[in-house]
Amino acid sequence: MDDSGFAQVPVLVYGINLFCAAIAYFILQQALIRQQGREGALARAVGRDWKGKASPLIYLTGIALGVVQPLLGLAVYTAVALIWLVPDRRVENFVIQAGRGEPAARADPDGST
Repeated sequence: MDDSGFAQVPVLVYGINLFCAAIAYFILQQALIRQQGREGALARAVGRDWKGKASPLIYLTGIALGVVQPLLGLAVYTAVALIWLVPDRRVENFVIQAGRGEPAARADPDGST
């Protein structure tokens, strides 16, 4: 994208790529949860997974803004990346509890990290 001077088309294609990856993540996660059941380890570990559900919507916002101004779209894509950089302790805590043999509690009901 840098070679193109952050032109509109490469920024939009990049956003569509990110959006498709977010949808693929959501589909895979739901398929695994469906296979394990609602009380399975993955379902308990991820809880409501607000990041996974919000990311595609935020990417769509970035794509729409990219039509108006490509740098705004890139700013939104960057915001999603920063959201994912914040550690999600639910899975880590679940693994630690399972390793100790403690009954794993459900993730926070509010889905917070």
